[in-house]
Amino acid sequence: MRLRTLPLSLSGIVMGIFLAAADYRIDALIVIFLALTTVCLQILTNLSNELGDTLHGTDTAERQGIRYSLQDGDMTVPEMKRLIGVMVALCCIFGLLMIYFSFGKLFDWTPVAFIILGAAAIWAAMHYTLGKNPYGYRGLGDLFVFLFFGIATVCGGYFLCAHEFPSWIILLPAAATGLFSVAVLNVNNIRDMKTDAATRVTVAMKLGVKRARIYQTALIVLGWACMIAYCSLRFFSIWHYLFVLTLPLFVLHLRGVWTREDRALDPMLPLLVMSSFLFSLLAGIGFVAFLF
Repeated sequence: MRLRTLPLSLSGIVMGIFLAAADYRIDALIVIFLALTTVCLQILTNLSNELGDTLHGTDTAERQGIRYSLQDGDMTVPEMKRLIGVMVALCCIFGLLMIYFSFGKLFDWTPVAFIILGAAAIWAAMHYTLGKNPYGYRGLGDLFVFLFFGIATVCGGYFLCAHEFPSWIILLPAAATGLFSVAVLNVNNIRDMKTDAATRVTVAMKLGVKRARIYQTALIVLGWACMIAYCSLRFFSIWHYLFVLTLPLFVLHLRGVWTREDRALDPMLPLLVMSSFLFSLLAGIGFVAFLF
């Protein structure tokens, strides 16, 4: 289930919930089922990714990252498929409960729109590497990660809690979260560039190592710029910039990306995951703390 990456899925939800809590009174049950649905979607993504990479022959003994259950023989393909089925069911159950507790009903235009969005999220989670023509093998992973781990989670989480958007500027923290999520995927793809070459195409492979590192730097700098822009467009409070405390972690990550290669890059992935989560947490707390 790749527990070390699960905080990444919560980054967008944490951002959306805290920003909504700063503007409105929110329901604890919605928050609980938002978190459960998001974590299940992340686990579904990870399991489907492992199965897809195994079936396509991408995960081999030469792979640079941590070992996985199918790779080591701890699970069989049929067992993994059954586990994926369980996670799909949990995503549906928690997602429907999330929508019900938010709107008090399931059969209306807005709840149905969120049900459709949830179905799209399940499809995207499974087809990154699964299926005959997975989008993750065609260099489209970055786009889908930006949309679902950034825009959908922050904006969707905010709307489910508040039932409206403050204005278009909510897209700025959503974009920041999405850009950091893409950066997590990109550093993973830089690490696996050599072993992925035989079976798939990623943005990192298209760019090459040097330009992929520049791309990584740009993603993080743009993410910070989006959040700073959001804070500057809201009323001023020094609390709103609490996320600046995470800057040394991002600098440490970029230093590792520019100085490490292959397997030595692996620690930079969980470092960025935790940095992104803390960034979202502190950014959200900064807006809520102003109320007190």
